[in-house]
Order: sequence, then C-alpha cells, then structure tokens
Amino acid sequence: MRQSTNYIVLLFLWLNTMLAYGIASTNGYAGIPTPTAETFKDSLDWADYYFNIHRFKEAVPLYKKNLDVTDKEQKIHILKKLALSQAALGRPDESISYIYDYFKIDFQPTFLLHEDFDGIRDEENFAKLSGTVLPKFTGWSIFYFFVSLIGFYVTFVLLINKKIDKQARILIATFVFIHSLFILNICINQTNYVFEFPHTYLMSTWSSFLYGPLLFLYFKRVSKSTDLNKSDLWHFLPTLVLTIYLIFTVYGFSGSEKVNQMLQRLEEGLNPGDSTKLFLMVALKAISLGLYAFLVHLVLIKNKMGLSKKTRTWQKNIYLIHVSYVMVYVIYGVYIIAGVNSGVLYHAPIVLMSTMVLYVGYAANVQPHVFSGLYAYTNRLFPKYIKSGLTDSLSQELKKNLSDLFLKDKLYRKNDINLDMVAEKLDTTRHNASQLINEHFNMSFREFVNSYRIQEAKELLEKENELNIIDIAYEVGYNNKVSFNKAFKKDTRLTPSEYLNHLKQG
Repeated sequence: MRQSTNYIVLLFLWLNTMLAYGIASTNGYAGIPTPTAETFKDSLDWADYYFNIHRFKEAVPLYKKNLDVTDKEQKIHILKKLALSQAALGRPDESISYIYDYFKIDFQPTFLLHEDFDGIRDEENFAKLSGTVLPKFTGWSIFYFFVSLIGFYVTFVLLINKKIDKQARILIATFVFIHSLFILNICINQTNYVFEFPHTYLMSTWSSFLYGPLLFLYFKRVSKSTDLNKSDLWHFLPTLVLTIYLIFTVYGFSGSEKVNQMLQRLEEGLNPGDSTKLFLMVALKAISLGLYAFLVHLVLIKNKMGLSKKTRTWQKNIYLIHVSYVMVYVIYGVYIIAGVNSGVLYHAPIVLMSTMVLYVGYAANVQPHVFSGLYAYTNRLFPKYIKSGLTDSLSQELKKNLSDLFLKDKLYRKNDINLDMVAEKLDTTRHNASQLINEHFNMSFREFVNSYRIQEAKELLEKENELNIIDIAYEVGYNNKVSFNKAFKKDTRLTPSEYLNHLKQG
C-alpha cells in the first residue's frame, strides 16, 4: 500500500514539473508542444510541429487559422509555410497563391529556389512565376545593355559638340537619349531586375509620344534653316499630359507599391513591366509615330536642295530606319498586348531602335557635320553669312528667281557672266547673291554656273546634231575649249571626246 502511494506522489511531482516547464516555454519539451492553456490558444506551435514532421494536412488548417495575425514577421512565416505545405501536398495553384501573398509583403524571389518546391517546379504557372521574378541574363539583354550605354555616350558627345547647331544637337541628342532609355528599360525587364529596382518600372513610358515630334522638329530645323518658335511647343503637349498622368498613377508610388502593381499584373497573366493601359498606349503611340513619319517625309522632299550628298544620304537613312520601326512597332504592340515577350518579331523594333542609336553614334564620331543640315554650310563653311540680313522668306524668293534665270533664261550661256550681273538681275546685292548660292546649293558661284553649262553640254552631246565639241563649248557659254574640257572632266571624270565615244559605244 505504501509503495502504491509513493508511485502516486512521484507521478504527481513529474506532471507538476512538466506543466511548469510547458508554461515557461511554448515550445514544450524537446521542441514538442505541451498541452497547456497557452499552447492551445496559440496553435501556431502545433502547426510548426506538424510541418516539421511532414504532416502537412494537419499543419495547413492551423496555419490558416492564424492568417489574421497583425505581426508582420508572423504573417510572413505563415504564408511561407502555407506555400511550402501546399506544394508538398501537390497543390500548385494554392501554393502559388500564397507565394503571391507573401511577395506582396516581403518580396524575396530566391524563396522560389526552396527545395520543397521541387514537386511543382515544372508546373506551368510556377515556371512562369519563377521565370518572371528570378534574375536572369540572355544574349538579347546583354546586347541591349551595351547599346543603351553607347546611346548615353552618344547623347553626351552630341550635346558637347559645339560645331553642331545648338537647337539641332539638343533635339537629336534627346532623340537618341529616349531611344537609349527605352532599350535599357527593355533590358531591365528582360533580366527581371525591374523587381529588384522597382523605380525602373515604366521608366521610359513618359516619352512614348516624343519620338515623332523630336525627329520632325530636328528635320524642320536643319532642312529649313529656321529657328524653332513657341508654337512648336504644342508638339510636346501629349508628352506633358502623359507624364502628369504617370506621376499620379505610377511614378509617385513607393517601391513596394510598384512591386505590388507588377505582381498584380503577373497574377492576371500579363507582363509585369507593361502599362495598365497597354492597348490604349500602343494604339496612340502607333498613331503618333505614323503621323510624324509623314510630316518628316514632307519636310525632306521639300527641302533637300543645298545639302551635300553625305548629308542627304544620312538624313534618308535616319528616316528609313524610323519608318521601318513604325511599321514593325504595330506587330510588336500586338505581341506585348498578347503577353508575349520573346521571339524575332518581338525583338525586331528594339533591334531597329538599336540600329538608330548605333548609326547616329557612328555619324557623331565620323561625320558630325551632317547633323546641322543647312547650318553646316551657313555656320561652318560660310561664317561670314551668320550676321547676314537675308531673311528666310527673301532667300526662298531669290532662290526661285535665280532658278528661273538659269533654267528659263539660260543666263549661264553668257560668256561674260559674273556675280554682279546675277545680283543685278535678282535686284539684290552681290553679298546676298553669293550667300544665296552658297547656302542653297552648297557651291561657289563659278561651280554653280559650270553645273548648268556642263548639264546642257551633256544634253547636246547626247543628241544627233552637226555641232562639234568646240561649238558646244561656245554654245553653253565657254570662251575656249581648254576651260570647257577642264570643267567637263571635273564633273564627269571624262573629257567631252571620251564622253561622246562612250555614248556611241553604249
């Protein structure tokens, strides 16, 4: 009897000790929860216990019961455990849902590398999530990164080159800058670093309506040789409106808010780096690009006289690259609206933008004089005309009258023609007549006269007539055969006799 009593006393003391230990530590003895009032109240310990021994079915409901906790760290802990538990139970959709909830509180994409996700790693939704938020590098992204760096360098080179007209260099430098910014934006999106640096989210979208106006105003400046005025600022109104809208809807947000915006778009099956008004943005940008491409075309066909061959070729190439970009941008827009961010057609417009940046960069280093258009001649080759009183409207009028004198009246046929005679016919000064020919035709007065004489001489040689070479020389205004032969060979690289023989052989 006494022995039984002793056993009862020992049992009572052991239970009392264990209960005391359980109250002191919610983790229980050896990590196992003890059945105290405190432990039953906080079942998160039991959830962790079940998770650690891989009894995920029992762990999940206990974790869910504690989801309404206010402590951030506990909330993060519960969401991570729920994501891992659901993955272990073969429930990828539920697991991904909890991953999104966790990311919106604490964005740590390396969590997706946890070994407990191996069972669902090949699932489409999980693979898409991993491929979108985990940093990665591709050949395209590396190429775009270096092109963007080159573009920023070219922007700097253009801005500091004082040999280029000031307005022209600001316009073309800004044009290159927004191309480079867009290419860098694409690079960041492609590598998924937009999540690491959320303030790069839509960082180039503000300039969507700026490509066309900058190119148009640049060509207007260098082709017409006229200053831009306040009315030209209206071209920047769409950009101003868009920028203000983005400040209130994106740019003014914190980094975590931007991450949540991107995660929300990703949950909806869209590209995280795209605008929330994607279709509208693509449509409006395509319209803007097309409209300004047409306006640039009008400027080029109306104002190509007076430019050197190199300058005309450069401007033509810039225009063709831009038009090609406009055409493929529509296809690119369809791709990104559909959520596709790979493939040849996706990269085509970005490659064209890269081509634009590299081509402008080449010109900036090899032939910077082409950037100023007519100003390359009025300011660089003929600085004495910078302070001339010859206005643009008078210059255009005199240019037309000069063309009439040479095309209709054939004034060049007079063998005693000189600059004073031309100035008198135009009812202007000798100084203005010289400036007119130099600026509009990029020639000296003598070269200008010879160009008309040689052109008519070639036409006469091509006709079957009884005129010999010396007769033709006198006919077009030369006093002797030597001067005629020298001017003819300079223009055609052939003497008149060689040119005539070439015609007969052809």
